[in-house]
Order: sequence, then C-alpha cells, then structure tokens
Amino acid sequence: MRAIRRRDTKPEIELRRRLHAAGCRYRVDYPIRTEIGLVRPDVTFTKAQVAVFVDGCYWHGCPDHGRVPSVNSSYWGPKLARNAERDRLQAEALEAAGWKILRFWEHDDPEEAARQVIAAL
Repeated sequence: MRAIRRRDTKPEIELRRRLHAAGCRYRVDYPIRTEIGLVRPDVTFTKAQVAVFVDGCYWHGCPDHGRVPSVNSSYWGPKLARNAERDRLQAEALEAAGWKILRFWEHDDPEEAARQVIAAL
C-alpha cells in the first residue's frame, strides 16, 4: 500500500500539464479545511474556489472499470465502499463551503477535462 501514490499520478500530471499550458495557475494537494476535516483536492484554484479531483477507476469505484477483487473481497469490498462514501461526504462539505467540485476519472480525456476546468473558472 505504501507504493500507491496519493498525488502526482499520470492522469493528474496530464491534466495539470494542459492547464499550465493554458495559463492556469493552481495549487496541488492543497488542504482545505471543512466541517468534516481537511480535504485535499488534486488541483485547487483558491481564488475561484474550484476543486478538481482525478479519481482512479479501481480506488474510487468507476462504474465502467471499477471492480471488487475476488481475493480477500471481505476486506476490499468495504474498503472501496468507504472510499466512495468519503468522496461523497467531501464533495458535500466543499459545496457547503462554497466550492465548485469537478471530478474526472483517470480514463477521461485530459484535453476535454482541461477544457471543462477552464470553462468552470
């Protein structure tokens, strides 16, 4: 589990590269204090209050590519369900604090994701 990256994944870097090339400046892994604790979006635009998450298909339960492993499913099933619930609670807390949330899956086109982020700004 130590080898799993919390930040700087390939999909995140691709999105950030495109945002930076478009002239956007942002914070990476910036902690935002909410009523449920700290939330760390993958990309944060503090002045515009836009939080961007790039979710991995496995860890966040992608409806197209996510799956529960057959080995040790009694552990992984609840673990992955907790991840999805945490994502939902964090999004609600950020929205309650006035933030706009954008979520993308790791398989989404980074160019299209960057266009959506720029449009939200």
